[in-house]
Amino acid sequence: QVQLVESGGGLVQPGGSLRLSCGASGLFLDEHSIGWFRQAPGKERDGVGCLSPSGMAVYSNFARGRFTITVDSAENRVYLQMNDLKPEDTAIYYCAVGSSCNYGAMHHWGIGTLVTVSS
Repeated sequence: QVQLVESGGGLVQPGGSLRLSCGASGLFLDEHSIGWFRQAPGKERDGVGCLSPSGMAVYSNFARGRFTITVDSAENRVYLQMNDLKPEDTAIYYCAVGSSCNYGAMHHWGIGTLVTVSS
């Protein structure tokens, strides 16, 4: 049974940084496409970025230059480093795993971790 568990969310001031973590069991992360998504209150779920098995990363416009996805194969864990956070980054952040970086190809999802950016 595949399980993804996010952690690392919390309250951070604007301009601050957070590193989210997503641990996996039941599969090896580095054999799949790994995506981070977020859902702000009252809004639809958005893609943040995705890391392919080849190591190529793609990011949404709002994330490019501020957010970085990395994977630790030994720990079977994926990270989302978020810098220069803004209030509009407030959302529940989810990790997901699938066969490609398309939203519809994500087969397994975590339950999310809440990030609140506020002074």
